Amino acid sequence: MSRTSTTNTTNTSTTDTGPLLDFPLGRRGDVLPEECAALRAKEPVARVRTLTGDTAWLVSSYALAKRVLEDDRFSLKDTAAPDAPRQYALTIPPEVVNNMGNINSAGLRGAVMKALNPRTDGLREWLRERADEFVDGLLAEGPPADFRAGFADPFSAALHCKVVGVPFADWRRLMSGLDIAFMTSPHAFDGSRLNWYKDLGYMVDRLNAPEDQRAGLLGRLAELRTEEESAHLTDEMLATVAVSLFGAGAVSTSAFLVLAVLALLQHPELIAYLREHPDRMDRAVDELLRWNLSIGDGLPRLATEDVRVGEVLVKKGELVLVLVEGANFDPEVFTDPERLDLDREVNPHLSFGAGRHFCPATGLGRAHAEIALGVLVERLPGLRLAVPPEQLVWRTGFIKRLPERLPVLW
Repeated sequence: MSRTSTTNTTNTSTTDTGPLLDFPLGRRGDVLPEECAALRAKEPVARVRTLTGDTAWLVSSYALAKRVLEDDRFSLKDTAAPDAPRQYALTIPPEVVNNMGNINSAGLRGAVMKALNPRTDGLREWLRERADEFVDGLLAEGPPADFRAGFADPFSAALHCKVVGVPFADWRRLMSGLDIAFMTSPHAFDGSRLNWYKDLGYMVDRLNAPEDQRAGLLGRLAELRTEEESAHLTDEMLATVAVSLFGAGAVSTSAFLVLAVLALLQHPELIAYLREHPDRMDRAVDELLRWNLSIGDGLPRLATEDVRVGEVLVKKGELVLVLVEGANFDPEVFTDPERLDLDREVNPHLSFGAGRHFCPATGLGRAHAEIALGVLVERLPGLRLAVPPEQLVWRTGFIKRLPERLPVLW
C-alpha cells in the first residue's frame, strides 16, 4: 500500500546564478514526485523558477511549511499585487482582486460561514440522496463509465449550487467555466477575462432574481444590500464572492474525490475495509486528504518583510511557495508516510492550509467526501479501474492535478 514515486530529470533551467528547479513538479496525481524527498533532505527552502519565469522559494518540509502558513509576514493577498512575482499569470482581472481586498463586512463573513456550515439541517441527508442518484445514473449507463463525469463533477456541483443558491440545471455551464478559470498559464489571455465576467454576470442576475427565487448564499447577500454595514458592497462585489466560492469549492471537492477514488481503486482491499468499517470513514478521509496530490502548485505567499525561514533569509517582496505534498509526506511528522493507512491516528496534514487562511470550507468538504465514499463503497463494492493507470490522461496547465477521465468498472 505504498505510494509510487518518480523523478523528473528534465525540469531544470540555468541562470546566471546556476541551475534552478522548474516548478511545478510532475502532473500525475497518482505519483509522488521524487523531488519532494530530495528537497526535504537537502534543500527544504529551495530556489525555483515558476511558469512566468519568476523565481520563488519552495518550502518542502512540514515544520517550515507550517511556519510560513501561520506567519502573518507571509501574505496571500499581496501575491496579486501588480509587480509581485507570480507562479502563473492571473486568470481574473486585477480589479477583482482589489475588490476582494476591499470587502470587509461582518455580515458578509457571517453569510459565507453560514452557507458553508456542514451541520445545516437536512444537508447530510440531501447529500446522501444526491449521491444515490448519481450512482443510479452510473448503474443505468453500465460499465465502463467515467467516474469523473458521472459522479464526481455533478456531485460536487450539486453541493455548491445548493450552497450558493443557483439552479442545479445550470451546473454544466458553471463547471465548464472552471476549466478556463483555473488554467495556469505563463501569460494572461483574453479568454480568462471574458470567462470571469460571463460567470460574474450570471451571479449578478441570480442576485437580482425575484425574491421568491433566491436561496442559499445569494439570497442572504441580496438581503445584505439593505443593511447599513454592507451598503458599500456593490452587486459586482457580492457576485464576486459567489463566483469565487462556487469555483474554488467545486473544483477542489471534485478533484479530491477523483483522486481519493483512484487511490482506493489502486488499493482495492481498502474498499472492503471501509465497507466493513463505515464508522471509520472520518479517519479514512483525513488520510486520503494527506495522501491526495490534487494541489498541482504550491500555496503562494509574499514576504512583507525580511524573514528567516530555516537557513534562508527570504527578503521582502519575494515569493514563497509551500509544497503541500512535501509537508504531507514528511517522515519527521508522519510515520511511514508513503503508506496509505486509513486507520492513521495522528494526522496533522496541511491539505486545508494553516493559519489565517485555513480553508473555511473544511467541514463541508469533509462531509462531502465522507458521504460520497460511503455511498460508493456500499453500493459499488466491486469498483475498479477500467484501464491501466498509466493510460490515464492527466490535464496540463491547470491548478489541480486531474485526469481528464476516470473510466471505471464494477
